[in-house]
Amino acid sequence: MEKEGGKPAAVVAVVTEPRFTQRCREYLEKEKLLDRQHRVEKMPDGTVALPVLGDALPEQHLRELRGRVAPGGTCALTQLLDPVPSRTAQGCSPAQRLCLAVSRWAEGRGVTWSAELEADLPRSWQRHGNLLLLSENCFQAKQWKHLEPELWGVVASALGVQRLAKRGRVSPDGTRTPAVTLLLGDDGWVEHVDNGIRYTFDMTQCMFSFGNITEKLRVASLPCAGQVLVDLYAGIGYFTLPFLVHAGAAFVHACEWNPHAVVALKRNLEINGVAGRCQIHFGDNRELNLSSIADRVNLGLIPSSEEGWPIACRVLRKDAGGILHIHQNVESFPGRNLQPSGHSEMGKEDWPCPQQIISNQRENGATGDSRRKVLSAAIKPEWHRWAESAETRIVTLLQQVHGKPWKTHILHIQPVKSYAPHVDHIVLDLECRPCPLVG
Repeated sequence: MEKEGGKPAAVVAVVTEPRFTQRCREYLEKEKLLDRQHRVEKMPDGTVALPVLGDALPEQHLRELRGRVAPGGTCALTQLLDPVPSRTAQGCSPAQRLCLAVSRWAEGRGVTWSAELEADLPRSWQRHGNLLLLSENCFQAKQWKHLEPELWGVVASALGVQRLAKRGRVSPDGTRTPAVTLLLGDDGWVEHVDNGIRYTFDMTQCMFSFGNITEKLRVASLPCAGQVLVDLYAGIGYFTLPFLVHAGAAFVHACEWNPHAVVALKRNLEINGVAGRCQIHFGDNRELNLSSIADRVNLGLIPSSEEGWPIACRVLRKDAGGILHIHQNVESFPGRNLQPSGHSEMGKEDWPCPQQIISNQRENGATGDSRRKVLSAAIKPEWHRWAESAETRIVTLLQQVHGKPWKTHILHIQPVKSYAPHVDHIVLDLECRPCPLVG
């Protein structure tokens, strides 16, 4: 029951005089209000603090304590900022602590505890500082509705946080708004640090994928010094920031149409000290008023970024070309024709994918017209077939957009993560160069 950084979360406690401690304890135990996860503490003024469940004590119980249990004595509420875990709590897993706290508290409110309710408790969660994100498949039984909102204070106290949220599925609204409901707390703003980069965002309005960390690390290592990039799906800065902070990009044009993500992106550019090297283009990137400016274009949208391919071709430098980083979910069902998996569900957690390198022998930033490709044993045939089909489509678009022949070259195919045994998120690094004029 600790906050991020190892500090214990504050808990609410009833403070009374030593002579009333046992009577107050018995009352709180009888009413299933006593927090057995923390020790009773002696205060500097000689009074005794008894931890209670939840983030507050109902007024009727406080009146009962003052009027009948401890008449004429001190009986008030306080917060223990550094509560000491009890011996019982020290030997329990977080899930066991949660079950013990919630079951005792629920029984104190007349709920008959059952195996069904116990099975409906969460077994895992995501921790975001002092906010805990619960999965969508917990607290679904009807009995919980009658215990809200006080229930969430008990859950938060048992798990050592101040805020709670529960997720649903990502909304198919184009802006990929997460269906996250804040259960306890004033807001959903959290902060994460990846590879020395600070990301802050409102998790009820913006997505954050832990599974993309390998790609963010790879992007950070690319040789982008002096280059101009266009990030067509910037979000809160997942890839914009690594390009700027670590890869040394001279400037990034970041496109995003989710207004909540734009607010977070502005904050993240500021707190990472790179706001002066980025311009945010708010709105539909199909209306982007840029052309022939980019050395690289990042197309970090899944399940498919294909709608952005014409824009990517347009913003590439027509004199020198550049590199496209194209994200795609690719299906690999045996015996099935290759189809981009734009219709695939995203219900699975981000599962790590083996980090094999799949590329040709040249450096990522290299130039040249060699068509030699090295097919690693780790690459799936469907990935390679999709990459070749994307390459064919891109070279056609480049010629249409710029009015002259172009040559393309598959530099690298990078696995990012898997959503299912046969659906993989991959990134294609495609080098695109204008053909020299003859004559």
